[in-house]
Amino acid sequence: MNEVLLDRRLQSMVKEYVPQGEILDDLVCFFSMFSDYTRLRIISALAISEMCVSDISVLLCLNQTTVSHQLRLLKNLNAVTTRRQGKVVFYSLRNEVLNDVLLKGVEFLGY
Repeated sequence: MNEVLLDRRLQSMVKEYVPQGEILDDLVCFFSMFSDYTRLRIISALAISEMCVSDISVLLCLNQTTVSHQLRLLKNLNAVTTRRQGKVVFYSLRNEVLNDVLLKGVEFLGY
């Protein structure tokens, strides 16, 4: 077994700071939202305006079934909310944090 070179204070900080258990599971789910091209495009579009499936489908040149599937995943991850107007369901980002994370990623990449 390898010896740890960090002092005990830093070892303790690392053990306390590194996520584990349910928090780790939740973080993995959260960041998985950004790991799919289609979901990322949908999140980006919804950061601009709430939209229905058909609008997203046309604007992003995606199949409506694909959009619906990805929106269902995003809804299950609590990333989007819905608002019904008659027969049409409108989707929007649950809060601005998702857009902030997206923008931080763009900033990190230097774009």
